[in-house]
Amino acid sequence: MDIDPRVVKGLDKKYVALYARTSVAGKQEKGLDAQVRALRRYCQEKEITNYAIFEDEGISGTKDSRPALNKMMQEVMAGRVEKVVVYSFSRYARSTTHLLNALTTFKKVGVSFLSLSENLDTNTPLGLTVYTIISALAQLERDLISERVRNGLRAAKERGVKVGRKKIRPSQLIRTLRKSGLTYKSISAIAKVSQGAIATELKEWKKEKAEGNEQIFPSDIPAPEVIAPPKVDSQEIIQTPVAMEVRYHSGEMAT
Repeated sequence: MDIDPRVVKGLDKKYVALYARTSVAGKQEKGLDAQVRALRRYCQEKEITNYAIFEDEGISGTKDSRPALNKMMQEVMAGRVEKVVVYSFSRYARSTTHLLNALTTFKKVGVSFLSLSENLDTNTPLGLTVYTIISALAQLERDLISERVRNGLRAAKERGVKVGRKKIRPSQLIRTLRKSGLTYKSISAIAKVSQGAIATELKEWKKEKAEGNEQIFPSDIPAPEVIAPPKVDSQEIIQTPVAMEVRYHSGEMAT
C-alpha cells in the first residue's frame, strides 16, 4: 500500500521508504511516474507491502534541502524506517560526499540502502565493498581539494599577495575603549563594528601581549576638544522634551 508521508507516523511497525525525484516537473525521460513504477515493481517482486513513497518533483538534485527527502530522513532518524530504496544514485545524492554521508547515517541507525539502477544493496557483500570504495573516493576528493587550496595559497603568498579578508576594524580604537573598561556593547556602538569583530581584535591583542610583540597602530582617536559649558542663570533654563528612539531586534532592546 502507498502511504502518505505526512501520516507515516501512524504505522505500528517499520516500513520501507521509497524515494523518487525529478529536476523538472513532468519533462524528464525518467520522470517521477517512471521512477515510482520501478520502485513499486521492486516491492511487488519482494512481496513488500508496508512501504511509503517520498516524491520530490521539479527540485534540483544540487539542493541540500528537499521537502520529501527531509521528511524521509526525519523518519529514518526516528527509527521508523528499515530500508531506503531509490531509483538511482543521481535521484538521491547531489555528490559523492552527499551519498557517503547518507550511507554512513543509514549504517549508524541500522537502515539498509538499495539503488535499483546501480544494483547496490548495502546488505550484500558487494554493496559493502562499493560503500568502502565510495568512502575512499570521497576522502580522495577532499584531500585533492585541500591540496589545491594549500598550493594556491602558498603561490599567492610567494607573489606577495596578502591572503584573507582585508581587516577594516579600528584596532586602536577598540583596544583603547576596552582598556577604559567599556563593555562589548558600548564599544560596538562607538566603533561601529560587531561584537564578534571586537572579540577577534581582543583575542589578537591578548596573543600579541603574551608573545611580547604588541603592535603599535597609528592613532585613530582624535584628541577630545574640551569646551567649558557657558554659565546659565537658573531662571533662564527652559525645559524641553527629549526625543527617544526605541529599536527592537533579535530579542534585545536598544534605546
